[in-house]
Parts: sequence; C-alpha cells; structure tokens
Amino acid sequence: MNAQPVTIIMVEDDDGHARLIEKNVRRAGVSNEIRHFQNGTAALGHLFDESVRSNGPLLVLLDLNLPDMSGIDILAKLKADDKLRRAPVIVLTTTDDQREVQRCYDLGCNVYITKPVEYDTFAQAIRQLGLFLSVMQVPEA
Repeated sequence: MNAQPVTIIMVEDDDGHARLIEKNVRRAGVSNEIRHFQNGTAALGHLFDESVRSNGPLLVLLDLNLPDMSGIDILAKLKADDKLRRAPVIVLTTTDDQREVQRCYDLGCNVYITKPVEYDTFAQAIRQLGLFLSVMQVPEA
C-alpha cells in the first residue's frame, strides 16, 4: 500500500469529458483527489512545481489533443524527468491512429485508451478504468 494517497492529475480540455471521467471514476469507488487541468501549460506548471514533483505518488490521465500543446509533448517531459518518470500515465484520447499509439508507448505511457464516441460506451469504459485505478499500485515520487 502507498503511504500517501495517489493524486490523480487529469489533463482534459473538454469539460464534458472531464465531468464524465470524474463521475464514472467516482462510481467505481475511487475517492482519490482529482486535479483537473484544461491545458498542457497549466498541467506542466503544476506537475513541475517542486512541492508536487517531490511529494507523493501521482497518476496522470492525459488527453493528447489539447489547445496549447500535444499531450505527447507532456508525456515526453514527464518521462524525461527523474522524479516524475515513474508516475503512471494513462492516455485517454479520441485519437486511434496506430502511429500515435506506438509513439505514446515508446515514450513510456502505461495504458492507451481510445475514447468511444458513444456516451454510454464511454461511460462504461471509464467505470472500468475506475475499477482498474482502485487496485493498481503507484510508485512513490
């Protein structure tokens, strides 16, 4: 068991998707703090703040299609950092291009999930993700 609760960092520019993700993660019984960022600049600013970088386990839910930068750039920066590289990164995106999938895994993402277009299917996929999150172990920073 982790000594500290895992903080979930959600980087998602679509408020509707963000609400749906949080609601269904909660329905799966995950009560961890979820910090939502609508763009990469804000998310990176938070993640690279020394108090965050050095204090406690993190899990990142990352959209690739952001208004200010690519989620791939965020993933590369996280995995290049000596303190953040162990944080699991789950890519949640509408992009299903196999080159993008491969690129994310090559950069070190832990799970790549394509968001279903249909609401009920998306909600069910996120509930299943929530069940997965409730049992996974996350390394300390």
